[in-house]
Amino acid sequence: MFILGDTAYGSCCVDVLGAEQAGAQALVHFGPACLSPPARPLPVAFVLGQRPVHLELCAKAFEAENPDPKAPVVLLSEPACAHALEALATLLRPRYLDLLVSSPALPLPAGSCSPEPEPLERFGRRFPLAPGRCLEEYGAFYVGGSEASADLDPDLSRLLLGWAPGQPFFTCCPDTGQTQDEGVRAGRLKARRHYLVERARDARVVGLLAGTLGVARHREALAHLRNLTRAAGKRSYVLALGRPTPPKLANFPEVDVFVLLACPLGALAPQPPGGLFRPILAPCELEAACNPAWPPSGLAPYLTHYADLLPGSPFHVPLPPPDSELWDTPDVSLITGELRPPPAWKPSNDPGCLDLNLRPQLELAESSPAALFLSSRSWRGLEPRLGQTPVTGAVSGRRGIAIAYEDEGNS
Repeated sequence: MFILGDTAYGSCCVDVLGAEQAGAQALVHFGPACLSPPARPLPVAFVLGQRPVHLELCAKAFEAENPDPKAPVVLLSEPACAHALEALATLLRPRYLDLLVSSPALPLPAGSCSPEPEPLERFGRRFPLAPGRCLEEYGAFYVGGSEASADLDPDLSRLLLGWAPGQPFFTCCPDTGQTQDEGVRAGRLKARRHYLVERARDARVVGLLAGTLGVARHREALAHLRNLTRAAGKRSYVLALGRPTPPKLANFPEVDVFVLLACPLGALAPQPPGGLFRPILAPCELEAACNPAWPPSGLAPYLTHYADLLPGSPFHVPLPPPDSELWDTPDVSLITGELRPPPAWKPSNDPGCLDLNLRPQLELAESSPAALFLSSRSWRGLEPRLGQTPVTGAVSGRRGIAIAYEDEGNS
């Protein structure tokens, strides 16, 4: 038996790489988990913990926020409070008729049969919906969080971003029963994400941050994002930096935006307090910025897991063909107010574009984004100035170290 500590980044994911190095045949994961499928088949048991929940206070808070007994509501919770949802539903079901209880989407034991009908799996949870019902019909009552914490939990962030816009969403502290309407905070989160989509549309260079190597289909997702940026006429670079910090990202000033390829919780983790040199996006936001066939804002779902963007997913939207009119749709930047040019890779049907035109002097037809960024800087390094300086003989230079040269004396 080996005891593996949390990884330096992404401790919510199953550490299958560390388990392979130890030669483990099974793994027990303690603490919060994103429940993302691992990249390699390995039996995993999750121990999420059990946080105390004051059921009576939570039940009174639920009744205060949901006066209509016929309104459809789903009970949600942080993973450590999931053990108390059934007991809370037992207190509420005599009055509330349409109450749905979610549960963590833990992997089923090997050889077990899936329940019928198969529940819906979204946001790392299972929802036992009745036939003919959809999750967009339900409001949400979330048990978890803390009044003392100022940062928004990534698990709650993905629920607020992905939940149906017209449905109420309340959070309840399991210790005090204090509730809060999350509609305003959800609106701020979505507005921030819409701004990041605009930044991605204006970007010319995209940095793809490999934030995970232990989640399934990460190689396929990386190839998908590279193809997406290439189709949109952008240049992309793949970077493996571990935890993204401001000093690390500042080493790449020519990159306009970064896209973090990580699990759903890692992609929505709180940003460092000092801020970043360039914004960090989720894969869904890059898809919305580069794929012209993606539904417009307000109609497209916010997908927190990159696997939902890949072929085979019901949310996958393929790129339109090169001759599609979607690539020629006029697009104006909401940040700069300028008209964005169409992608440069798209071939033109005009036969005149194949003719060669003589130019009076040699011009650089295409340059790398790094060279263009260097040309825009005021200081570009030492200049040779060949033929512009007089030729002199070699002379003896200064001796010593930087803080005490020999010719400076004792001062």
